[in-house]
Amino acid sequence: MTNIMAILLNGVAQLEYDRNKPLPDHQALYLDKMDEKMDEGITIGDKSIQDPDLDSRARFVAGNLAHAIKSSNEAMCAALCSYLANRLPELKQVKMDDTQEALSIEFIFDEEYRRQVAVEFSPLH
Repeated sequence: MTNIMAILLNGVAQLEYDRNKPLPDHQALYLDKMDEKMDEGITIGDKSIQDPDLDSRARFVAGNLAHAIKSSNEAMCAALCSYLANRLPELKQVKMDDTQEALSIEFIFDEEYRRQVAVEFSPLH
């Protein structure tokens, strides 16, 4: 059993979070501040949620994470990935797909992530 949580976008691994590495105190405080901010309410799509539960918060964070990945905002990616890994300790994978008109997010709790391996093909002679 691994302690890795992976973030995949359109089937490609984007981030891996190792829960065996302790979260520094300043980062843990940042996650608490994220929760305080979300206590004020969040918006997912066109739906406003005044008192978001953990699932709503996780979906909100994952949606923002998809945007951070696409805009190459590494610091935001790290913070949002840390949030999901720490607030959902049983979460193994987050599969996001934005190839359709709306972003779909799937949280996987029962399937370990296996690292993707690049396979090189040589041309046939």
